[in-house]
Amino acid sequence: MNNDKCLNVKNSSRVNGFTLIELVVVVVLLGLLAVIAVPKYIDLTEQAQQANIEGMAGGFATGVSLARSQWEAEGRPNDGNYNVINYDGSNLILTTENQNQGVRPGYPIGLAGGNDSLQLADCVDVWNNILQQPPLITSNIADLNGVDGDSYKYLVRRGGTGSSAYCIYFLKETLNKTNDQYTAPTDENVGNNFTYLPATSSVVININQN
Repeated sequence: MNNDKCLNVKNSSRVNGFTLIELVVVVVLLGLLAVIAVPKYIDLTEQAQQANIEGMAGGFATGVSLARSQWEAEGRPNDGNYNVINYDGSNLILTTENQNQGVRPGYPIGLAGGNDSLQLADCVDVWNNILQQPPLITSNIADLNGVDGDSYKYLVRRGGTGSSAYCIYFLKETLNKTNDQYTAPTDENVGNNFTYLPATSSVVININQN
């Protein structure tokens, strides 16, 4: 008689899950991570936007200076009415000196065919013709909210009057929104922007974080 005993081993597996306490701990940890990470992400975004406007303002000021330098080097050319220069293929009108109004000569104020009175369209023309491969700009807030809105990176407005008129170049992403629609800024105290005053060639950066 075989005394060997057969041992039947029964395999069983236990399904482990998260306890309520473990889930609570995970949720708390995720909340802490969010509290730490979100402000850092926002801060990085603001820093990037500030760097963007500073870079564009620097490039713009350089373009203005180069146009003035070329005009001086060529003997201050004048077409009989206005100071002019062919700058990298673009015929630009430059400011005419007026000491009484504080206007210095030789700074871009528009394209040939116009005059030396700064208009909103001139702000667009100066942007597109003194910068190398400039970001797409518009003077119409509706363009930012239209089907091609993502293509536009900057909005331009005109401020001041007469010889004190100036251009305001806004970084689109820093403008205010209402119902997910960009709203038109009224002055340089909104969003990140820089101003250009042709009368003196002044370029001023304004950082207005919302």
